[in-house]
Amino acid sequence: MLTVDFDRLGVGTGTKVIDVGCGAGRHTFEAFRRGADVIGFDQNASDLNDVDEILQAMKQQGEVPASASAEAVKGDALDLPYPDGSFDCVIASEILEHVPEDDRAIAELVRVLKPGGHLAITVPRWLPERICWALSDSYHANEGGHIRIYRAHELRDKVVAHGLRLTHSHHAHALHSPYWWLKCAVGTENNDHPAVGAYHKLLVWDMVDQPWLTRTAESLLNPVIGKSVALYFDKPRSS
Repeated sequence: MLTVDFDRLGVGTGTKVIDVGCGAGRHTFEAFRRGADVIGFDQNASDLNDVDEILQAMKQQGEVPASASAEAVKGDALDLPYPDGSFDCVIASEILEHVPEDDRAIAELVRVLKPGGHLAITVPRWLPERICWALSDSYHANEGGHIRIYRAHELRDKVVAHGLRLTHSHHAHALHSPYWWLKCAVGTENNDHPAVGAYHKLLVWDMVDQPWLTRTAESLLNPVIGKSVALYFDKPRSS
């Protein structure tokens, strides 16, 4: 389930990509499939071990172009261990809402991006997230949980302040908003609740089969209740 639109980022053979806060690796894997030289970067060693295993399996099974390379790297998003301008594309999906020093993290994302490169940032959207917070403290008030709710224009301004140019924005995953509202209402750990189980089956069906009905419904609902907002930026070339 991708939040970032890779077609907008021009990721292909030889593109140097870093997926900061890669988590389980969904965007790392997509960049690898497209032939990029990609780094899945995160602070969670357990997640990175799983990501590395999948990357190796993808290579062995011929799911990626022979020229593509990928690695999983553990580190701190506030201090990326790469020189300025190292990457053609930087992705930070659903991480900034977890980071106390988000301005510092944004500065690092911009620093390692090449002039002329593309930055994609996604965060939970304000309205769906606000409802989740209102329904459940356990949804966000936990170690490593969400510490802020962004309005899209606030996040845009934080990035533009570093000299980047906003090129596009969109919303995603509208079908997931009611699911999380339901979980927050019945208890975020209550996965055995019949309604939660039924809705989860719907989401799995949607992700696996991508039926016309749910794809059309989500497309229509994304502008209204999309769970995430994605912002795309370009870094100006040096004059």
